[in-house]
Amino acid sequence: MNRALPMAQEPTRRRRPKSLAALAVGTAASLLLGASLALTSGGTAQAAPTNSTGAPATSGGIKVAYFDQWSIYANGYYPKTIQDTGVASKLDYLIYDFANIDPANLTCFETTKAASQDENNPSAGDGAGDAYADYQKTYDASTSVDGAADTWNQPLVGNFNQLKKLKAKNPNLKVLLSIGGWTYSKYFSDVAASDGSRKKLVSSCIDMFIKGNLPAQGGFGGPGTGAGVFDGFDIDWEYPGGGGHLGNDASSSDKQNFTALMAEFRSELDAQGKADNKTYALSAAVGAGQDKIQNVETDKLGQYLTFLDVMTYDMHGAWDATGPTNHQAPIYSGPSDPMTPVKPGNGKYSIDNAIKAWTVGDPQYGIVGGFPANKINMGVPFYYRGWTGVPAGTDHGLFQGATGPATGAAMSGNVNGIRMYKELNGFVDNPAYTYWDDAAKTSYFYDGTTFWSGENAQSIQAKLDYAHCNGLGGSFAFSLYDLGTRTALFDSMVNATNGSAANCPAAPTGSPSSSASPTSSPSSSPSGSPSSSPSSSPSSSAPAGCAGAPSWNSATVYAAAGTKVSWKGHYYTNKWWTQGEDPTAGGQWGVWTDNGPC
Repeated sequence: MNRALPMAQEPTRRRRPKSLAALAVGTAASLLLGASLALTSGGTAQAAPTNSTGAPATSGGIKVAYFDQWSIYANGYYPKTIQDTGVASKLDYLIYDFANIDPANLTCFETTKAASQDENNPSAGDGAGDAYADYQKTYDASTSVDGAADTWNQPLVGNFNQLKKLKAKNPNLKVLLSIGGWTYSKYFSDVAASDGSRKKLVSSCIDMFIKGNLPAQGGFGGPGTGAGVFDGFDIDWEYPGGGGHLGNDASSSDKQNFTALMAEFRSELDAQGKADNKTYALSAAVGAGQDKIQNVETDKLGQYLTFLDVMTYDMHGAWDATGPTNHQAPIYSGPSDPMTPVKPGNGKYSIDNAIKAWTVGDPQYGIVGGFPANKINMGVPFYYRGWTGVPAGTDHGLFQGATGPATGAAMSGNVNGIRMYKELNGFVDNPAYTYWDDAAKTSYFYDGTTFWSGENAQSIQAKLDYAHCNGLGGSFAFSLYDLGTRTALFDSMVNATNGSAANCPAAPTGSPSSSASPTSSPSSSPSGSPSSSPSSSPSSSAPAGCAGAPSWNSATVYAAAGTKVSWKGHYYTNKWWTQGEDPTAGGQWGVWTDNGPC
């Protein structure tokens, strides 16, 4: 997404895919309802999620949020705002985005040059950056974190100096520098391609942003001036193997080279940490679609990363201008979801499919899984994607056609189809416009013609219930300036992350039909009840199991590969995690291998 700004313009929002194909279809959807009910902060009882990863359930977790470099301009969102709203004291990590890679030297660098906002420009981010915002903009007393104005002879001012002040007031807060993003990922493939180029990039980033040797520009910077600002790096390569911004370099070796680049960052950060007597963090923001996940070594990255931010949103949006409307961050893909899977037999876009791919794997895409669940953070977007000219249909605008993207707003650069929470809060906070899709476990908002998809307290609670039940590490938000001073969504994220999901059923009872209803009134049936009667389940009329193997049961989660079952006179073993998939239905490409008659 683009927002015109007076200085260096915002890099296109990294979470926006150019099309549906920019995200990946997941494995078969698991719409899981347990008999136990959890009370959301919105006061609506909903079923606790089942465990899809096999990891132990957790309580609490880290809280992470992104602070955009450009937010200090037209939006007037400063580090002081993070302090004054109480956000800083509730965070474990603040990620400052984004740094770029110098196309001339393939190193970290600082400059002041606006990125092109033309999505069709393959060189949109070449040489772009905002050193002015980083360490050259002076702050007066009214906008400074500690109320002290910058002086004329300070070598470090700007956001960097304010971040140091923010850390001084919040000793437990760590600040990471994010490198890349949608517009600034063009040269990752090049810098990751060889041991020499990896060392060159990483050493330059550590020298500039950890040791603090900022280039002297405009009377600011110089050796050591930026020391103490950052506690590590966040790598946001969009994406290894391609599929990012037009013109991004890509290679068939990106999969292995991404791992090698993370290993180099970890090695050099550890070495610097020994010299500084501290531990530096390393995180990565990664895709939630199988077409992106298949291009990384999911089983090897965990050893190098402090945590992983899986971008579990932007799954649908008004880049499909006429719809159908859909959720941008559904936990599950409901049976009424009209999306056509990219690969036959595979599920649709959902958080559950993304998390399972990272942790358990998806053999159809060659994804082996293996990433530690307790290092994964649940993504929470603080902006909304929408359409207008949407008929009500049977579910209040859900899965309906549209006449076009919903109207944008000035603070978002007048880009249609997207608005920040602070621009839309009067709409999405209105109970009369608020609906809940119990199949997808997410909220949406509709006034009779305009449809918005995004978060409220209930959907955030559901996401963090899922995170706790699946043993995830915490949550992260993109981004703080979408909130402004209205912190309700952030507070919901923090409270939900700090809690736990009291009941995490080990086995689902079935897949509910999509039943959208206003959250102000209860649904027509308890959300803990399966949508079909027991007699509709294949297992209720199952033939007896063969000797030595239990009969397959549609309600059972078969998490461990190689589990032996019997069904209709044959033995079967599963290739990967599955639930509700009839062993006779998949053929040779299905989850079950037919091992012959009993």
